[in-house]
Amino acid sequence: MATFSWFRFQMGMPLDAGRNQSARECITIFNSIPTYLEKLINDINEHEEDKISCLIADVSMGSALAVGQKLGIPKVAFLPAAAGVLAMSLHIPKLIEAGFIDANGAPVSDEMIKLSAAMPEMNPSDLVWNCFRDPLTKEAIFQFMVTSSQTVEQADWVLFNSFSDIDSWAFDLIPCSLPIGPLISEADAGDSPGLFSVEDPTSLDWLDQHPPSSVIYAAFGSTSVLSQTLFQELALGLELTGRPFLWVVRHDFVVGGAAVYPDGFQARVVPRGKLVSWAPLHKVLTHPSIACFMSHCGWNSTIEGLSNGVPFICLPYAADQFINQSYICDVWKVGLQLRADDNGIITREKVRETVELLLSDQMIGIKAKEIKEQARRSITEGGYSLNNFNGLVEGLLGRQYAED
Repeated sequence: MATFSWFRFQMGMPLDAGRNQSARECITIFNSIPTYLEKLINDINEHEEDKISCLIADVSMGSALAVGQKLGIPKVAFLPAAAGVLAMSLHIPKLIEAGFIDANGAPVSDEMIKLSAAMPEMNPSDLVWNCFRDPLTKEAIFQFMVTSSQTVEQADWVLFNSFSDIDSWAFDLIPCSLPIGPLISEADAGDSPGLFSVEDPTSLDWLDQHPPSSVIYAAFGSTSVLSQTLFQELALGLELTGRPFLWVVRHDFVVGGAAVYPDGFQARVVPRGKLVSWAPLHKVLTHPSIACFMSHCGWNSTIEGLSNGVPFICLPYAADQFINQSYICDVWKVGLQLRADDNGIITREKVRETVELLLSDQMIGIKAKEIKEQARRSITEGGYSLNNFNGLVEGLLGRQYAED
């Protein structure tokens, strides 16, 4: 965490800025990168024997690609979200021209957007920036995505944590796209890298005590925040299923402070319900006892669930999670959405009903297993993603040798 604080200081951010301040963080870092990065690369190339010969940047840090362009270094962009997000961003000018959104990204009509015949229909109000609740954040994220997509157009290649079987329509709309996924860890030991929270080591031992395909796994990422009402309805809904469940409940999971469980809930669900502050996502989803994944539909969670053949129950919170839900439910057909009633409330009865519908639908399970096999094939010998990755490496090495 000390390194992260130093990085924030160097980029002009307060050390106490929260992780949820997405717009402010992205814009500050995006604008600050070129000066620091150019100096870093020049210093290394001037003083070190091993020169920097390629620059790989997250799409959200796309201003780094302009540095590569200036210095004549091969430029590779990496998108950790669904390819459809970038496809939509690259088409923002056309969306404005067609009257779907205005110049600030706000919806103009309820007409559904469909960039190609294979893509899921998308309501303008569900576009990434419009899924943030604060109006200023919406506009800031929209402008940030416009700028980011423009810089990505400078990339020599664009890499995706995805595979051709699930995102082919989007790759067709993005120049120089290379799916190299799924990028998932196969490690059996040690903590997962890059975590902000400590994993509960007892989760896997608890799962070992349950039969195959019996446990509901509920986890909503590191930034989703629920209302107290929704939290209580989810709790009572999980209880109503009568099934064992593993539920990740962060300390900051509920608006306004600590989560308040329904009266007597924790005592009633023991030992059938396991409540933890964090769990090892990959290890949980590969465990044979998992029956389904109740998820916020962040892309990392989505790609992990798909790669392990686990059906989804979808409860998106913000950003690209609504696009991912559309994929899961409408395109791949490997999950169901948790729908609110006429009063905008997802009730405990709806939670129970959705779980039962999902687990009784054999076709959803079959489709989930099919996509798991597609994911496996893509990264094994001769697979499309592995070939893309090997081709990228060979191309970069060939370019380096040619320059030497």
